[in-house]
Amino acid sequence: MNKVIGIIREGKQPADLRTPLSPTHCVELLKYFPGLTILVQPSPVRCFSDAAYQELGISVQEDLSACDILLGVKEVPEEQLIAGKTYLFFSHTIKKQPHNKGLLRAILAKKITLIDYETLTWEAGNRIIGFGRFAGIVGAHYALYMLGKKYGYYTLQKAASLANYAALLNQYEGLQIPPVRIVLCGDGRVAHGSMEFLRKLKILEVSRQEFLEEDHNKPVFVQLRSEDYYERKDGTPWDKADFYKHPEDYKSIFKPYAQKADIFINAVFWRQGIEPFFTHEEMKDSAFRIKIISDISCDVPGPVPSTIRSSTIDAPVYGYNVFTEKEVAPYLPNVIDVQAVANLPCELPYDASMSFGEQLVRHVLPNVLEEDTDHIIAQATIAKNGLLEPKYAYLQDYVD
Repeated sequence: MNKVIGIIREGKQPADLRTPLSPTHCVELLKYFPGLTILVQPSPVRCFSDAAYQELGISVQEDLSACDILLGVKEVPEEQLIAGKTYLFFSHTIKKQPHNKGLLRAILAKKITLIDYETLTWEAGNRIIGFGRFAGIVGAHYALYMLGKKYGYYTLQKAASLANYAALLNQYEGLQIPPVRIVLCGDGRVAHGSMEFLRKLKILEVSRQEFLEEDHNKPVFVQLRSEDYYERKDGTPWDKADFYKHPEDYKSIFKPYAQKADIFINAVFWRQGIEPFFTHEEMKDSAFRIKIISDISCDVPGPVPSTIRSSTIDAPVYGYNVFTEKEVAPYLPNVIDVQAVANLPCELPYDASMSFGEQLVRHVLPNVLEEDTDHIIAQATIAKNGLLEPKYAYLQDYVD
């Protein structure tokens, strides 16, 4: 094998600290595939230093024009794309995101083969690779971070200011979390990351009935799936496939939870047409109890009316006044505090990169470098030779 893989420097701003492959992952790949070459573009912010790659014999150089395959994390700026190459990164184009229309046009114009991590799926349709677990972990931490700041119970640091996941957990040692009630929505990688974190803190998981009907003298959380907070408008039985195909036929039944929960963690997959969890008017009702929202999914506009914009790692929290329906300063008494950081895994770049790279080496790159026996690469290839692949032909009007 004489192929060359390049790890690009993340060009999208603000700079992302993650990387698709750590130095040890590179060594592992070189062991599995004799004749393979890996080049790393230097970066001043990557969570693994240039020296860490060089110490393990991985070449660090600016010019990646000799590479066949280029690996990144976030969208690559159009002017940095190298024509004729195969790229793997999160392009955020498959939902026709307006801000990336130019990117997909440039990929087609430069006859780039684009394999999107988001479209890599097993035969059953579940995602092969992603950073969702760490988005869930950091999102759950933010819920408790905001709780401490809002009411003065304790002081926690943001995940971004800590070395790793272990350090994030260590700051909870001996911490007394008051008896708050947390409702967590979602059932994918993100939601399970949040559940993992809450369980590590020994926050009690309760059933829907217990959450709605019982009092607790300790912090508790309940996990809800879409069938728990949506139902058909005509009263016929729930059908998950139909729900995502015809969301206009379903209505939210989240109200009882909004009247019982102190904290809401949103970790759902949302698409246009699905009714919001609650309305602006419902938020103005005195019975609406939620005061802290960690919106990990961060769809704007989306299912959470108070998520009026995404926030940043530097300024992750803003306040929302339910009566004016406008942003205000956070942590005020009668204000709902909102976390809506769009790139949460970047707050734990080392752990997120190690986990991501392991899946990339194990399940994805062997199919890229050798025979695509499971057809996962073919199914995930959005563009090739200046054309959209048939599965993604629906994007033609988007790029036109």
